[in-house]
Amino acid sequence: MPRLYYALDLRDDAAAIAEYENWHRPGVVWPEIVASIRNAGIEEMEIFRSGNRLVMVMQVPDGYDAAGKQTADAADPRVHEWEQLMDRYQQRLPWAKPGEKWVAMRGIFSLKDALTACDAAEQGEHR
Repeated sequence: MPRLYYALDLRDDAAAIAEYENWHRPGVVWPEIVASIRNAGIEEMEIFRSGNRLVMVMQVPDGYDAAGKQTADAADPRVHEWEQLMDRYQQRLPWAKPGEKWVAMRGIFSLKDALTACDAAEQGEHR
């Protein structure tokens, strides 16, 4: 199952950050938002914060349809209302494209891949 990573910044304001975190507590997030995430096939979603930088991790099934999720969200008035509410706390990354909120992150290191490469190199030395 693939994991997708996205980044976004919050306004650098302690009170706004606290409010944003409060909105994301279990039982506070609107049930319609949780349902829209699950209905898109997203199996797990976590958001982490350091300072005002957010990183979202999504575990999705093979063949996950990100464009389909965007289309469904655009047609859902409750998701639109949630996004407008969250937008009060968020600011775009300087390199975000116009209209882009969460920016996809590109992986640059994997311990698993590094270990595989080391094992392969070690096997080559023993031939």
